[in-house]
Amino acid sequence: MLKVADEVFVAVGLLHREHPEQEDFSIGEIVDRAEAEKLTPRLRPGVRVHVTTHSVAGLPPNPGRYTTLTATSSGRRRLFRPGDPVHPARVGGKQLPAEGDLPASYRPLLTWYATEYLARGSRERVSGVDPFLELRGLGREIWADESGDEFIDKLRSEW
Repeated sequence: MLKVADEVFVAVGLLHREHPEQEDFSIGEIVDRAEAEKLTPRLRPGVRVHVTTHSVAGLPPNPGRYTTLTATSSGRRRLFRPGDPVHPARVGGKQLPAEGDLPASYRPLLTWYATEYLARGSRERVSGVDPFLELRGLGREIWADESGDEFIDKLRSEW
């Protein structure tokens, strides 16, 4: 039988693949997609719990150590990418389904994840503004009237 964590991966992966313009999805959208796929005769209650907590990499494990999802904000999730926050107790936890654990029609999601989803995420990080580089020059007005050496000498004279 399909594991609940794998069902969640399928639902979120399909949403990402069909809506590449969206960075994340609401918990309700993910649960609705899992139900619409009918991977099991009826939606198991564990799907919502996995989307909310069990599969979220940045939260303390409860009880599993899955790292399938990342919480982007309150009530919103996306698939995990390397570099996302991971709770220390989840490091090394299961991120992806094993190919053999997925129905054959969903196995291409694993290839899509590796070749498109992860690549898109790295392009977004490269093209985005680095928040640390944005700090360059911050506070420069403090010593605008003095050279760097004069400012340092003045500070040291007050010791």
